[in-house]
Amino acid sequence: MQKLAALLFVFIFSGISSFAQDSTNSIPGWKVESRKTGEGSYELLFNLPTVAKWQVYAPNQVLLDIKTTELQFSDSSVQQQGEFILNEAPLEISSPIFEGTKIKVYEGKAGWKALIRIEGTVPAKLQGTLLYTYGRDNEFYPSTPLPFVVELEGGVQASTSIKIASLDINKPVNDCGDEGTENKSMLSIFLLGFLGGLVALLTPCVFPMVPVTVTFFTKKSQDRRKGISNAVLYGFFIFLIYILITIPFHLANISPEILNNISTNVWLNLLFFAVFVTFALSFFGLFEIGLPAGLANKADSKSGMGNIGGIFFMAATLAIVSFSCTGPILGTLLVGVVDQGAWPLTAGAAGFGLALGLPFALFAMFPNWLQSLPKSGGWMTDVKVVLGFVELALAVKFLSNADLVKQWGLLKREVFIGLWVIIGILIVLYLSGKLRFAHSSPVKKFSFTRIAFIVLFASITLYLIPGLTNTSWARLKLISGFPPPRGTYSLYNQDKNLFEPMHNNYAEALALAKKENKPVLIDFTGWACVNCRRMEENVWPDPLVDSLMRKEFIVVSLYVDERSKLPLAEQSTVTLDNGTEKPIITVGDKWATFQTENFNATSQPQYAIITPDQVALTRTKFYTPNAEEFAAWLECGLEAFRKGNNR
Repeated sequence: MQKLAALLFVFIFSGISSFAQDSTNSIPGWKVESRKTGEGSYELLFNLPTVAKWQVYAPNQVLLDIKTTELQFSDSSVQQQGEFILNEAPLEISSPIFEGTKIKVYEGKAGWKALIRIEGTVPAKLQGTLLYTYGRDNEFYPSTPLPFVVELEGGVQASTSIKIASLDINKPVNDCGDEGTENKSMLSIFLLGFLGGLVALLTPCVFPMVPVTVTFFTKKSQDRRKGISNAVLYGFFIFLIYILITIPFHLANISPEILNNISTNVWLNLLFFAVFVTFALSFFGLFEIGLPAGLANKADSKSGMGNIGGIFFMAATLAIVSFSCTGPILGTLLVGVVDQGAWPLTAGAAGFGLALGLPFALFAMFPNWLQSLPKSGGWMTDVKVVLGFVELALAVKFLSNADLVKQWGLLKREVFIGLWVIIGILIVLYLSGKLRFAHSSPVKKFSFTRIAFIVLFASITLYLIPGLTNTSWARLKLISGFPPPRGTYSLYNQDKNLFEPMHNNYAEALALAKKENKPVLIDFTGWACVNCRRMEENVWPDPLVDSLMRKEFIVVSLYVDERSKLPLAEQSTVTLDNGTEKPIITVGDKWATFQTENFNATSQPQYAIITPDQVALTRTKFYTPNAEEFAAWLECGLEAFRKGNNR
């Protein structure tokens, strides 16, 4: 369990970057062509003119329960008919990997074809993936992906329009709206990381190390000034180590859109749910999460080397051995901001590292402060247990993200809030001594701090309880956006007065706007977007905003995390402004790419006002919690539209 937990946490730091790019090696030079053989029937021809020094395994073999060659398509309407047809006979050799078993391989060149059948409308271009196998001697690389796009004779051209020539958000009719992209508020992320670091400082893995380490530095050196400088350097290295953790996110080829998609990817959210449940169980004392002991021993062995190098490895040792306490807290922070890019990750990690490293420097400068530190004891166990319950609450949020994207209906708003209420009650019971874990101490007296936290969590729980009802008290403005939306994802009937825009039908919105002579308000949103829900619950119901959106605009919400697939004829591969090619398979692919290519942003919500002929009337608007400001922007767009009509 400990190894699994550590691997799950390591995924947060390194696995996300592998989600963003395919590092699989493949043999270059493949040519994929198609030939029509009948109505809806085609041959796909795969040829590799030069195999070079490798051996390509012939199709229609099964080795280690793995097919040597397989075709995959994004749509079930495309089916392979029968086995692969070989262009020429392969060589038959004895394999050293499979203990002399006869296998069939190509050397020099390789080629075969597959018969496919397409039900319904045939697209002009077909996207797919060939999984093939190659190797040599004792090397074996099964299921190597070869993505391909091939033109189909007689196919229907995709109706997906991504780049709109007439849209130029840098030259709107009226110059109102937000400049550039959304402000990511680096300072607030840094402060959030700093707060997380202070919490981590109070855990049993870190807190006892402060007086021990400071005393070590100040007493080891005969020169007090030297001892202080070493302690300061030690604190600085702790700060530096946490910044270094985020460097791979700067070096890896990760696009902002992919980072944004991480927060809405169903499987990643389910994985994060499992990770945070694991963190919670660790904080409850069921097991400890730790990096490999050998890593800690290696770092510790280096701590005796030269002065600066030794201090650095002492700091690294602290970071490693305290992982079981700091890992879940830092992981929570990084997962929360990973969709915003590499620099917000660095800002959060820097705040976290500063909060951990600063006390070592301060207590070295002012050693008398050590006397005022509370003694280590059961209160640190209480901190860990409470953090465990907080991790469970966060786990519920990640499960809710996946549920919202897939629309499973598992965690409707009231179920979500109910789980948070139960967690709040359990925290209050634990702090009151009514609930105990095997490693926790009995509550002998109620200190001011304990009472304050009991009051805090009891107040939060009482605040949440009305959210279970179908009353006006259920809005819960303070946590708006975190639970599922009240109007559309509730156990109760949908609010009849809720304004509901068109969903994902951009072409229909343009047609209706032209018919009614109104501007189009585009709402780039997502099922798992917290700030989108805050806008819908707190800003849209404002009387002026509601009136403008209902009467003066055609509003269409485009969901960038919608996982339903486009009809096969609308699936395509588009060339982006940066020259790369991107497959458009799902509804979310289409609208996320539409947003980045035309409105230069990847974050949601983003609002745009355009004419029915797709001309920008204003600059775009991002998350705007002030209803008056948002209404003023809508009126500015309406004025620009009327100005154009009067020309």
